[in-house]
Amino acid sequence: MASDAGDNLFDSILMADNRFHNEGYQEGFEEGVRVGLAEGRSHGAAHGAKVATEVSFYYGFALTWKCLLQNSTDARASKRLKTVESLIGLIQRFPHDDPSYENLQEDMERVRAKFRQTCSLLNVPVDFRDYVNGSHGLSF
Repeated sequence: MASDAGDNLFDSILMADNRFHNEGYQEGFEEGVRVGLAEGRSHGAAHGAKVATEVSFYYGFALTWKCLLQNSTDARASKRLKTVESLIGLIQRFPHDDPSYENLQEDMERVRAKFRQTCSLLNVPVDFRDYVNGSHGLSF
């Protein structure tokens, strides 16, 4: 019996390194998951805000031009209006409330391409960042 107690004590000493290693790994893994989720949420919110800002700008741009073009009698206004309405349609079909949407990048590229096409037809600058960066100097 004394031999069994000595063996158990000896085993627990030999296995302590393995036990501490496993406990440390588990604690580190749990901490990594917690920190990773927090960082992922933060990154997702920041990226989502950028995409929302860009899409909102395109939508406001298109609605403004639609108002300007819809009463025009110019022959070219009809083609321009159709392109603007096409951009509005793309944006309205954009899945605003689905954070796990798989085709987000492809649809954003379609919206950007339609925006560039619209800008080309309207003879206005193409770069969204020019509009956003240019507005920092305004004060009301």
